[in-house]
Amino acid sequence: MRILHTSDWHLGRSFHREGMLTHQAAYVDHVLEVVEAEAVDLVVVSGDVYDRALPQVDAVALADEALARLAHSRARVVLTSGNHDSAQRLGFSARLIDAAGVFIRTDAAGVGRPVLMDDAHGPVAVYGLPYLDPDAVREPWGLGARSHEAALAEAMRRVRHDLLTRGGARSVVLAHAFVAGAQPSDSERDISVGGVSRVPTSVFDGVDYVALGHLHGPHTLTDRIRYSGSPLAYSFSEAGQRKGSWLVDLAADATVRAEHVEAPVPRPVARLRGTLDELLTDPLLAEHEDAWVEATLTDQRRPGQAMERLRRRFPHALVLTFAPGRDADAAVPLARTRGRSDHEIALDFVADLRGVPADEAESALLQSACDACREDPEADVLVGRG
Repeated sequence: MRILHTSDWHLGRSFHREGMLTHQAAYVDHVLEVVEAEAVDLVVVSGDVYDRALPQVDAVALADEALARLAHSRARVVLTSGNHDSAQRLGFSARLIDAAGVFIRTDAAGVGRPVLMDDAHGPVAVYGLPYLDPDAVREPWGLGARSHEAALAEAMRRVRHDLLTRGGARSVVLAHAFVAGAQPSDSERDISVGGVSRVPTSVFDGVDYVALGHLHGPHTLTDRIRYSGSPLAYSFSEAGQRKGSWLVDLAADATVRAEHVEAPVPRPVARLRGTLDELLTDPLLAEHEDAWVEATLTDQRRPGQAMERLRRRFPHALVLTFAPGRDADAAVPLARTRGRSDHEIALDFVADLRGVPADEAESALLQSACDACREDPEADVLVGRG
């Protein structure tokens, strides 16, 4: 059986206020092209279909179009809810939609009931595990611990119990979780409970292929346990990641062969660091001129109109931060406080730290801040007097 493993579409998400829906629609086109070109039998989407529990209308329309097109393709689809999705909204009319060959699994109570498929070599049981909130399942499942590991362990116990009745059927599990051995990025929502979010790979022992979602980078934890990652970059921490999906062949003897299929990249993501002059003149940075750019300037003095000047070379620069190239071991300058006003101390601190004094507008802003911190704004108290 040939499986296309994808996840974390996050339909409706923006990238630093840049709309991504057009790019997400291009990814849906890509999925349909892969299904036909590679003779895919099953598409699995392991959670976070939407970016929020109450998705915007355009995102819902794109999801509707994607599922309708997949329903008319040669593949069947199993899709689960992630921690960004509303299980109730995503799962609406799931029983009716099943008839179209699109199986939406969002109900924790059904984790032990597979979608059954057949190929030339026999049955394949596909278990769609939605995101399992430990607080939501602890009482109904009688869990002894409040953790993701306890919730997934119970879900997998139910999967194995059902699998024993399937007479040697091959098995696929979809899960949305943080599994040990993978590296998160900045764009995933924290799912820790009491500081514990990771689960060991051993939770999935006995399953032929585990299609994971939640982390946005592709990861191979074992030959049988993989993250597909998100199809698009949703934070600058994902710069350099190879976005795409896994094309998985599940053989008659349950051996697995997986190939990474790269997704179309609408615009690359780059993190640049250096002085403004270096970023504007370095010929090696020409490859990033069409990228979404996060730039960190290391100039000792903050350059004027830095973003405007940066965008002359990098028109899609989105984020600009400043980190003056100070000696990492240099101590923070000590303020001379005795007999001096709060405002004077603040002005000296700015001058010492950045190398140039505050201008008139900055000085006025610092004065306002000092005034706001005192009960009597009329009294410019001198520090160090008894």
